[in-house]
Amino acid sequence: MFRTALRNVLAHKARLLMTVLAVTLGVAFVSGTLVFTDTLKKSLSSQSAKSYDGVAVSVSSYGQSRDEDGQKQGDPGIGQATLDKVAATSGVASVTGRVTGFAGIGDEKGKLIGQGWSNAGSNFAPGKDGKDPRSTFVDGAGPTKADQIALDKDSAAAGNYKVGDKVRVATKGPVKEYTLSGVFTTEDGAVKAGGSLVLFTTPVAQEMFLKPGFYQDLTVAAQAGTSADKLLADIKPLLDKNAQAKTGTALAAEQAKDIQTQLSGMSNMLLAFAGISLFVGVFLIYNTFTMLVSQRTKELALLRAVGADRGQVMRSVLAEALVVGLLSAAIGLVTGIGLAIGMRSVMNSFGAKLPGGDLVIAPGTIVWALVIGVVVTVVAALLPAWRTGRIAPVAAMGSAHLPASSKSLVVRNVFGCILGALGVGATLLGVSTGGNDGRMTIAAGAFFLLIGLIVLLPLLSRPVIGALRPPLQKIFGVPGKLAAQNALRNPRRTAVTAASLAIGLTLVTTLSVLGITMGKAIDRLSTDNIKADYRVSMSEGVRGGGLDKSVAETLAKAKGVKEVSAVAEGSVRVKGDFRSVSGVNPATIADLLNVQVTAGSLSNLGKGEIAVAEKEAKKDNLSVGSTFDAQFSDGRKAPLKVGAVYKNLDELVSPYLLDSKLLSPTGEEQYVRWVYVNTTAGATAAGEQAVVDALGKNPAMTVATQQDMRDELGGMINIALNIMYGLLGMALIISVLGVVNTLAMSVFERVQEIGMLRAIGLDRGRVKNMIRLEAVVISLFGAILGVGIGIFLAWAVGSTLSDTVPGYALVLPWDRIGIFLLLAGVVGVLAAMWPARSAARLNMLTAIKTE
Repeated sequence: MFRTALRNVLAHKARLLMTVLAVTLGVAFVSGTLVFTDTLKKSLSSQSAKSYDGVAVSVSSYGQSRDEDGQKQGDPGIGQATLDKVAATSGVASVTGRVTGFAGIGDEKGKLIGQGWSNAGSNFAPGKDGKDPRSTFVDGAGPTKADQIALDKDSAAAGNYKVGDKVRVATKGPVKEYTLSGVFTTEDGAVKAGGSLVLFTTPVAQEMFLKPGFYQDLTVAAQAGTSADKLLADIKPLLDKNAQAKTGTALAAEQAKDIQTQLSGMSNMLLAFAGISLFVGVFLIYNTFTMLVSQRTKELALLRAVGADRGQVMRSVLAEALVVGLLSAAIGLVTGIGLAIGMRSVMNSFGAKLPGGDLVIAPGTIVWALVIGVVVTVVAALLPAWRTGRIAPVAAMGSAHLPASSKSLVVRNVFGCILGALGVGATLLGVSTGGNDGRMTIAAGAFFLLIGLIVLLPLLSRPVIGALRPPLQKIFGVPGKLAAQNALRNPRRTAVTAASLAIGLTLVTTLSVLGITMGKAIDRLSTDNIKADYRVSMSEGVRGGGLDKSVAETLAKAKGVKEVSAVAEGSVRVKGDFRSVSGVNPATIADLLNVQVTAGSLSNLGKGEIAVAEKEAKKDNLSVGSTFDAQFSDGRKAPLKVGAVYKNLDELVSPYLLDSKLLSPTGEEQYVRWVYVNTTAGATAAGEQAVVDALGKNPAMTVATQQDMRDELGGMINIALNIMYGLLGMALIISVLGVVNTLAMSVFERVQEIGMLRAIGLDRGRVKNMIRLEAVVISLFGAILGVGIGIFLAWAVGSTLSDTVPGYALVLPWDRIGIFLLLAGVVGVLAAMWPARSAARLNMLTAIKTE
């Protein structure tokens, strides 16, 4: 029987090739993801470990802490006195103090070199030998004067800078110019990740990133024969409670664990889409083996007649599935390895600068590839294999394909209705619940709804395809009528073929409707509520993300600038709980943002009063004139009076507004998220240039117009949607293979009928049209159901977002929905090319004589 199974695999190479392709795609995605993430994990971990070479103990400061009243305690970092004590500890060879923050440089075009998050500035800290263990100079030397800097080699090359050149350095404040004193190589992780490293003198770095005389970190090297653990035990008592010491080995291990955690999110997302493609592939595999069993009814019955029992026949079909699964897994594994290599190359081409290293193909990856390939294929083939056991030996005398009984369809329809009702009920329950809990309930409902849809597809095929039949007949005549009839001949097969398209388009439509609706809401938010000509912020990805408060001060004094207001973030305790608060300029904020006041006046902010958003005012039982005892994050306590109530601007400012001077009267550092600006020239090129010039053409800052602000969040949504479309496109490719398979089997079963149609006058062109239209009907059937359920789920999820997204209102992107349906039709036409050609080339007389 096993030899029979192998023979059958080789006898149906073309049909099984489609199954192999479907499984291969899913396995390739899984194995490629695992190989890529394992390789990246090992490379980053090795690089991290290398950066701790020679580090016996590392000391880090958390900065000042606050007591229950918000008062700061301790030092802002590790003081020089502590560094000296550590240096005097027995067994210590050297101690290096470090301060680090954001600093970036621009290339010849003024564009920021690096990725923002990986652009760092630090201090040049030479030892007794005049060398800094962190850097090896290939040209020049480290900075010794306040107006000097040193650059890493790659950044200097990218900016075409040489020793002695003037380099503009971007920070969170206005850009400054320094002289390049030297160029160095380094094992610093930020540089290895594609960023840049700017070294200042220690006093300049401390002034810029912390406070004079203090460090954020200490790196301790041990003398020969001294263990890191002993040094750690001796150093810990020298530190205050806001500092922590760990061995270099422990830190390397922690960083490796952090890398693994960070990569797991990307890995899980890719594996989820691989799972979708494999789930869709199950329908293709099921359909393939169902058709093969049907095609070989007489052969299997003959085997029963000559002595094979039911178990042997079933096992022969499962053996075929096993062979196909092993082949698919092997090809998928090799393809996945190639995919991992390609992913690394693509990311490097976008400037990600991933660390080098050998490709990691873990044993677990190989095992998963084999298990997934075999299990998916065998599980999908179980039901067709079970059906072979029901083929009676007497079937060898006929050519019937043993159609399923009506009873089984009744049971299936009842079961599908129960699942569908459960799915709709759970989805509606999630809508009424709202919030994160509601979305989780909707997700469960969507699962049951999709399973119910799959079960009910044979029942749904009649009304949906019946609705398509009249226009097809009217437009295409006899081929159109025959195509609709043929699609309904075997509702199970049509249902399984359409299922993959239905699932894929359900996901695509849900994401599209949600994405477009969110984009419109964001667009309305910026259009209706932002009156400023420009918004200044740190460029995307810049570490820390906040602007220095001097930016607003500099812009306010700049030529051509009319109105400026920073939006500083902080917190204030209201009735026992801390609330988010935004500090703004009371004199200009009304001209820059459309703050719709429903009670009181925004001018009261200038009197030291506070404005509260409507929802928060209702929640805390506040109104104009209300007073409450407030406590700020720096520990200050003061009574605050509500001077205005306004409509929520959740995406732009916090629910509490006050004068930024009141938020930080002592001059304490503020986190400035944005600075809004109006210019005398308005929203023109001249106005934008005035803002850019006032900032010193800082490459680390972005000056956004109103259109830029709309595009920023909308662009993020579109990028996410495009990624989803690309990943879900794989499911649609598998759907094409499924349609090809179904049509090929349909042509095989109707050879005699096609011959008769040719004999009575249906020419080759109309035969081809009949097959093509049958494919289009099946594809549109799946697409219509997928789009309909996708819109329903998008409405359900959107209902839970309406309270948190201002201006959210469901938008149906009819243009994209039309494209989806058009693509479904194209899928049908492409899938029908080979079966239609085969049908048209049948010899009439031979076909008529076929049993």
